[in-house]
This record gives sequence, C-alpha cells and structure tokens, in this order.
Amino acid sequence: MPRRAAPDNSPARLSLISRHLAPEYPINTPYTVERLPDHIDTSLLPKTQTRKLSYSANMSSQPPHPTLLIPGPIEFDDAVLQSMGHYSESHVGPTFVATFGETLSMLRKLFQTTDPAAQPFVISGSGTLGWDLVAANLVEPGEDVLVLGTGYFSDGFADCLKVYGANVTELKAPVGSRPQLPEIEKALSEKKYKMITVTHVDTSTGVLSELEKLSALVHKVSPETLIIVDGVCSVACEEIAFDAWKLDGVVTASQKAIGCPAGLSISMFSGRAIQALESRKTPPAAYFASMNKWLPIMRNYEAKKPSYFATPSPQLVHALHTALTQILAQPLAERFAQHKAASDKIKQAVADLGLTQIAANPDDQAHGMTAIYLPETVKQTDILPSLAKKGVVFAGGIHKEIATKYIRFGHMGVSVLDPRRGDVDRAVKALQDGLSECGYQNA
Repeated sequence: MPRRAAPDNSPARLSLISRHLAPEYPINTPYTVERLPDHIDTSLLPKTQTRKLSYSANMSSQPPHPTLLIPGPIEFDDAVLQSMGHYSESHVGPTFVATFGETLSMLRKLFQTTDPAAQPFVISGSGTLGWDLVAANLVEPGEDVLVLGTGYFSDGFADCLKVYGANVTELKAPVGSRPQLPEIEKALSEKKYKMITVTHVDTSTGVLSELEKLSALVHKVSPETLIIVDGVCSVACEEIAFDAWKLDGVVTASQKAIGCPAGLSISMFSGRAIQALESRKTPPAAYFASMNKWLPIMRNYEAKKPSYFATPSPQLVHALHTALTQILAQPLAERFAQHKAASDKIKQAVADLGLTQIAANPDDQAHGMTAIYLPETVKQTDILPSLAKKGVVFAGGIHKEIATKYIRFGHMGVSVLDPRRGDVDRAVKALQDGLSECGYQNA
C-alpha cells in the first residue's frame, strides 16, 4: 500500500536548518564560539519529506533570521534549500546519476569552457579540498611553485603546497594590494616554475586579482607553467573565462556566490592539467584527494553512467543543480554586472561614511565583498554586536596583521540579485546607525 504523503512542512524544516542564525548568537568573528541550543524540538521534523520547489521571490518560506552578509556562507534561495530536502535515493541510481551529470555539464557553462579535454569535479568537502587536489596531483615533490600572495588564503594555499613537498616561492604584496605584473614577470624569468597560483579574491582582504592579463603574461614568459586559480570567493560573481584566458585550474566551493550550502568542493581542470597528472613520475600522495581516483568517476557521471569511488551527497548535489539552473537562467554577463553595480553602491556608501577599504585601489577591489577599516574609536567587538541587534551579520577580520582593525561585508548571490529583499540597503543603514551608536561621527 503506498505511503500517504505528509503535509509540506518546508518552513518547519528550514527553521531547523537556520538555528545557527538564532538572534542570541549571530556574531561571526574569530573571537566568538557558536553554541547550540540545549534542546531541539524534534516535533518540527516532518514524518515524510516531500519535494516541492518554489522559485517565487515574493514570499520566503524561511523563518525570520538575521541577514547573513559575510563573505560566505551567504543567504540561500528558498528553492535551493528546499532541494536539500530531497528524499533519499541511491547515488548510483538513474535519476541521481542524471542529475549529477547535468550538474557537471552546467559547471562547464559557468566556467565558460567548451573544451572536451577539460574536466569539472564535484567532491564532498570544503573549498580547502581544492588546494589538496592541486597540491597532491599537479605538483610532484621538489617541483617549484610560484604563489602570488594577497592575504590569509593565499598563505594557506602556499602551506598546503608545502605539505605535499612543493618548493614554494611566495611573491607577497603589502596588505590590501596584489603583486604587479612586472614583479611577476621578473620572478617567472628567474626560475622555471611548474605552476603559478593566484587567489582571485582573497576573502581576508577583499583584494581582487586580475586574471586575463596575468595569464597572457605567463603564457608569454613561461608557457609551460600551469595557471591555477583559487576562485572560492569569485566564481559566479566575478568573470572567469576558462577557455579564453587559457587557465589550467580553478578551485571553488558551493557556499559563496554559487549559492548552495557548504559541503562541496567544485573545480575545473584543463586538458593540460590532466596531462600533468597522467605524466607524473610518482603516484599522488593522497587517497581521497587523488584525481586518479576521481577522474573516471566524474567522466562517467557526466556521461550519465553510474560509478563509484566514495559516496557523494545526493541532497547537496540536488541543491547545486538548482543553484546552477538559476544562475544559467540569465546571461552570465548580466549576473556579473549586477554584482558590480551592488558593489559600487556599497563602496560609495562606505566612502560616504568616511571609511576606507583594505583594498585601496579600485582596480584591486572585489565585487562580491568589501573589507572595511574601522574608525580608530570603534572596536570590532562593539560594532558587530550592534549590527547583529539590527538583524545584520557581518564578519570580523582574519588577516593576522590587521585582524581586529576591520570588518567584512559579503554581498553576493540572492542578496544582491533580488533587490526586493532589501538586504543591501538594510545593511548599509545598520552600519551607519551602528557606527553612530559606537560614538563615531563622520567629520
């Protein structure tokens, strides 16, 4: 006898998902500790989950919660969160295999590649797993890698490469800026590098690195060098033309501008990068992060063939499928332009308040986040709780040289693409009022 479907309790399910945003503990800084409620009312859980996607922006089924405007995770669209409630299914069953295959194919469109030799990867894990994929598979111990340093996350990429035995040279820029092309050309001319890495947007500083001219320079000066991009805070809000710019790898994650809950490492590698993997003298010093394990799996899934190495998360893949469907429903150029327009508006508001950004040069400023120096009279531990009381969550600083001196405002995905939400205007007003309450007056 077929089981009778229970009523759709999506709002109740979402209230559980969003408990971490409870007003009592909304601050996001390195100095706070998240707490869980002592008791979770499991009566809110539906007896049977049903799948009902709603693309309507007029009414959200999410319970009221502080607006999350950190540089990831971001606010998620209702339809994406509802996809997380998909019923359980086999990871090698035909319906999931079809969904996963379509998801991989859509990633090609997002990265703007039509090269059949290139390969997208979607693996359970955080964005940091992308570093391991690169370091364990594309570089052998003792090979030279040039890391362009723009902040906390480029430092982390360098550390990961060293763990796997790479000989790392870091070309670091002062806080708030990026290495310049003449410096990079000089470094590439002095030594043969197997790879160069660049953090497209360093989430710690909001510094945007220029990719197109960088790639042209590398191909001119050191054409054998692989060009690898950390795109965790840039994919889906900054343009990345994978084929046109002749990139070899971009690693990212699901929870930022792509707009899907955290838990998926997403990457794209060129045919040239795959050749580097296949021509290794030694096998990768990794198991779960071995691209030799994952490459045939990804190829099979994209060809709609069941395959297995390690179990994926069907619910997260469904959510990613929904997010990519929404992203590709409009031309990518329009999406990037919307992010730029919102960014320009926010940065002008910051300037009008008499504040400055970590990235002082407009050419170095990201379009999906803004890192803002606080006035000397305002403490991070005062302004963030003030914003939280107004229903807005910003992030504290994490760059070790200036961690307590600035805050970070994330503005990507649905918060900027759907102006009816009012997220950006509400955040700017909260910042203005919060600073005033902290005693700051713009001269």
